[in-house]
Amino acid sequence: MNKPLRRIAIFCGLLVLTLLIRDNWLQYVKADSLATDDKNRRVTIARYSTPRGDIIVGGNPITGSAKTSTTGLNDLEYKRTYKNGPMWAPVTGYASQAFGANQLESIEDGILTGTDDRLFFRNTLDMVTGKEKQGGNVVTTLNAAAQQAAFNGLKKRGAKGAVVALDPATGKILALASYPSYDPSAFAGNSNDDAKAWDKLQKKNNPDDPMLNRALRETYPPGSTFKVVTAAAALENGLYPDADSKTNSPLPWIMPGTTTPLKNEGNIPCENATMREALRVSCNSVFGKIGADLGNDKMLAEAKKFGFDAEQFTPVRSSASVFSDDMNKSQTALSSIGQYNTAATPLQMAMVASAVANDGKLMKPYMVDQLQTSNVDPIEQTDPKELSRPLSAKNAQILQSMMETVVKDGTGKNAQIDGVTVGGKTGTAQHGVENSENPYAWFISYAKLADGSSPVAVAVVVEDEAANRDDISGGGLAAPIAKSVMEAVIKSKK
Repeated sequence: MNKPLRRIAIFCGLLVLTLLIRDNWLQYVKADSLATDDKNRRVTIARYSTPRGDIIVGGNPITGSAKTSTTGLNDLEYKRTYKNGPMWAPVTGYASQAFGANQLESIEDGILTGTDDRLFFRNTLDMVTGKEKQGGNVVTTLNAAAQQAAFNGLKKRGAKGAVVALDPATGKILALASYPSYDPSAFAGNSNDDAKAWDKLQKKNNPDDPMLNRALRETYPPGSTFKVVTAAAALENGLYPDADSKTNSPLPWIMPGTTTPLKNEGNIPCENATMREALRVSCNSVFGKIGADLGNDKMLAEAKKFGFDAEQFTPVRSSASVFSDDMNKSQTALSSIGQYNTAATPLQMAMVASAVANDGKLMKPYMVDQLQTSNVDPIEQTDPKELSRPLSAKNAQILQSMMETVVKDGTGKNAQIDGVTVGGKTGTAQHGVENSENPYAWFISYAKLADGSSPVAVAVVVEDEAANRDDISGGGLAAPIAKSVMEAVIKSKK
């Protein structure tokens, strides 16, 4: 063979070798990533070629699937449907042929579509028997009656807000409501109408931002509800030994490094008040001074024990609540009454109430109880998990007695339930430049039954922009909603 032919043969051999390497790379190394790439149209077609499994609440599906027209350009056979979509949207999220998925619909997509490896045996059996492949189910921890009470309470006010209810003993999420909300069914398909519905819901077109999950993703100044954390810090650090010892709290109390007194709302008995009395009437001066006396480091450490400064995964991600570091004593004082930089999600404040109710033990919040195959065989069960111990059982019981005084004879009377011991704390949190906008109304609480068990802890926040400023209070706007949620849970236990 002459030299030119030899070169051509070598070159062609290299080309063939390159193609073989590339082919093996695609088939074996990149196969999984290509098979699951959202840009791969086959992935989308497969996802919507069979009915999705269901998201379950209390034994009943709150989702479904419906046949779609596959004429024209649409080659996707099934689309998602939702029962009472706006009420459950903060739990389910959405699954849309055109716009993808989020929240549980996205996180558990493999189970719901039947593509999760844990469904291999079930899928193989269905293939042998000729049964159409079906997705598995996601069984939630939600309580339908509690969710209805939470959503109806917010809807009745017609104001932005959120509600979270937890089982203190396990961390199970019993209610997760956000208002205003949206119906995921409205854009579950791939038509022009679906596109219009989607555009209408976007924040740029709808300043109410109905697709924002306020229960998990919005942080608010918690106002006086944060005084529960400050009281816990005082007890845990030995600043005050109990609820009924007088505090060192002069009036007026001038914030350190300033000439500005930390004012209280109205003429309330705050001078050297006990922590019980200070929580009952909500003394800013007492709890602000406690924060300043303890200092930033101790207050931050206690806030972190309750879950601040860390995202929570339920498994849907919740934004991190904030208690700042590197603050001076004056800033720490303001933060210790839930103002300045302090910000919390409704989930976070429900966790605070839950830890107190559970004798100081904070359980990890979660909303997926079990994953199942299509014939309801369990694949995975979630076990309750302790997250932290923000305070000792002794100090938690002291704080319980303080919060129960708030409801029995203080600012939280609207949360009283006949035959049930209720502990709570109201909050009216300032916001806007120089407190120019209507405040947020907060209420956190728990219910305790005669046997000493505490089946529910609740946090409610209401943003009522239309209300008369003087009428806004945690006890007036938020406490009645919390009461209805607690009653719903208690009734369902009977």
